[in-house]
Amino acid sequence: MRKSNKKTIDAEVKTRRKSDGNGYSWVKELRYGRSISVEFFKKNVWLMLVILVAVIALIGLRYKAKTRMAEIKKLNVELQKSESNKLQEKSAYMTLIRETEMKKMVREKGLTLEFQEQPPYEIISNE
Repeated sequence: MRKSNKKTIDAEVKTRRKSDGNGYSWVKELRYGRSISVEFFKKNVWLMLVILVAVIALIGLRYKAKTRMAEIKKLNVELQKSESNKLQEKSAYMTLIRETEMKKMVREKGLTLEFQEQPPYEIISNE
């Protein structure tokens, strides 16, 4: 930047400061692009790249955490269903084991009891 241009800009900034009435306003400087110059970006390019990479990494970690939490919820539901199925199968197995054990004991004792395939029903008389 030329010295004459810089002097012109500095003079304009000073006149704006005087005309504001409430003193120096860095927001207005930022708005007009005078407080952050090309030299600032040239000096701090590595810092800005590091910050950009860190922000992108944090966004990636957040996405990964959310997808893993959704997968954990899905697997918990599947686990509950599997546990329920396991209990049902165990109950059916225990019923079968008890039934076969009872049949074996009846045969060993020589009793004339038989396993009834149909459930009992009630006979109602019309007296």
